[in-house]
Amino acid sequence: MQRLFMHFRPFFVYAGLFSFCINLLLLVPSLYMLQVFDRVISSRSHETLVMLTLATGGALAIMAVLDALRGRLLSAAGVAMDAMLGPRVLDGLLTDAARAGGTEHVNGLRDVATLRGFFTGNGIFALFDAPWLPFYVAITFFFHPLLGAIALAGAIALVILVVLNERLSHEGLAQLADGTRQSTRYIDASLRNAEVVSAMGMLPALTRRWVTLNAEVEQHQLASSRLAANMNGVTKFIRQIIQTIMLCAGAYLVIDQNVSGGVMMAATIILGRALAPVEMLIGGWRGLVDARGAWERLDALLQKRKGREHNTALPKPTGQIAAERLVFAVPGAEKAIIKGISFELAAGESMGLIGPSASGKSTLVRLLLGVWPPHSGIVRLDGADISSWPRSRLGRHLGYLPQDVELFSGTVAENIARLGEPEPQAVIAAAQRANAHEMILRLPQGYDTQIGEGGAALSGGQRQRIGLARALYGKPRIVVLDEPNANLDGEGEAALTQAMAGLRQAGITLIVVSHRPSLLAGMDKLLVIRDGTLELFGPRSEVLSRLTRGAVPPPSSMPQPEANRRVGA
Repeated sequence: MQRLFMHFRPFFVYAGLFSFCINLLLLVPSLYMLQVFDRVISSRSHETLVMLTLATGGALAIMAVLDALRGRLLSAAGVAMDAMLGPRVLDGLLTDAARAGGTEHVNGLRDVATLRGFFTGNGIFALFDAPWLPFYVAITFFFHPLLGAIALAGAIALVILVVLNERLSHEGLAQLADGTRQSTRYIDASLRNAEVVSAMGMLPALTRRWVTLNAEVEQHQLASSRLAANMNGVTKFIRQIIQTIMLCAGAYLVIDQNVSGGVMMAATIILGRALAPVEMLIGGWRGLVDARGAWERLDALLQKRKGREHNTALPKPTGQIAAERLVFAVPGAEKAIIKGISFELAAGESMGLIGPSASGKSTLVRLLLGVWPPHSGIVRLDGADISSWPRSRLGRHLGYLPQDVELFSGTVAENIARLGEPEPQAVIAAAQRANAHEMILRLPQGYDTQIGEGGAALSGGQRQRIGLARALYGKPRIVVLDEPNANLDGEGEAALTQAMAGLRQAGITLIVVSHRPSLLAGMDKLLVIRDGTLELFGPRSEVLSRLTRGAVPPPSSMPQPEANRRVGA
């Protein structure tokens, strides 16, 4: 974020120069009043009054133009920053969300919107105008030391209020922002599971939980609002009382003929102008705190993203995969899910991954794809650490079908093309490799069928077959299928088996996670995982032989030998 700020530094430098000119021109009304009281009224010169008025009007017109230009400049900076930040934040946001426990930056795009709103709103003007407070105070000293001392005391009092407001409101505003984000995430999760909530009558319980979360937010909101109201009241009181004292001191000096009436009025107006931005800053403190929090969260998010993309383009992968002592645990968990797994798969080989439920199969798959980084150990693709591959270039060489297939709103062709510009021949070729071409043609508009949000217009089996076609789009070198037949009927499973056979014949590195041993027929190797540890790995026939001999208790996904079943009975 610091480098991004430096990129937009010219915007802020020019805004600062405009602020300098604007604040100088804001002295014009005070000087006009000073001249009117001290020169025009005493000389009774109409010509002087007209010329002063015209000059003042011209100066104020220039000030208005500069103020408008400053506003447009800062608004342009906010919009440009949004345009530059948006793609980067979305990249980091999706990467963070794909990782286990990655919810810290779920509101990243809202933070971008918060920054844009701050730069395009009025709150930022107070930041540019408030630093001119010492300048105005110094001018009042030129009028009279007593007036300068009063202005200085008032400035110190308001600065103390700013510091006090920061200390009193910081924790409460942070808790309010955190509670708001938690409540928003809860509602988002509820909307994603609306079907389950409605079908199983979970709405009352869900509502009670939300009311509890929202009640905490309301308490923080109420406390923050009360503090803000109190601080605003105190600020306005101090500002008005200081201006009153300034007017009183000026009148006292006028009576003693130490200063003129014009000086009294000019000093009072200048003081009011000096204190106005500080008062505005305190009044809009929550916006400033929200913008600062958004800046810090975005900086943390982009720090994670930094260094992931490398300029050196590695050659197209052949598909060789090696896992070296992989260890992984969900953040905050006491027990590791993957415990020191090592194996190697040559390019073009196929492997079945089997094991009991909750043994770590899907976690291992995510590690192999580089979606989750291991706590220790390395996944190598063609000898290179998979984390050194830029995801934008690596993704086209990977095909992945997760357990829960998520499709996007759009056409079937757009989903198969991975949301890129669909190339008809490539889309149809991918569907044919997945043996889903005929199924897609039976849809109302074929490949141009709108599938709705999340593929709501399709059945579970259709979503899974289209997801397989998406995984095979662009002829990837590595294909990973996690329970690819979970929602398939007989026809769909036969099409899947045929598609897997085609991938093996084409020399594609294939990894399949399945609870159905029939799907793993023809695999080159099998890997048996139990409780996060590798129990068996090797050629399929050898692993099956060892399982059959009872050297290792067979996982639930493999059929037990008849003798073992009788003993178990």
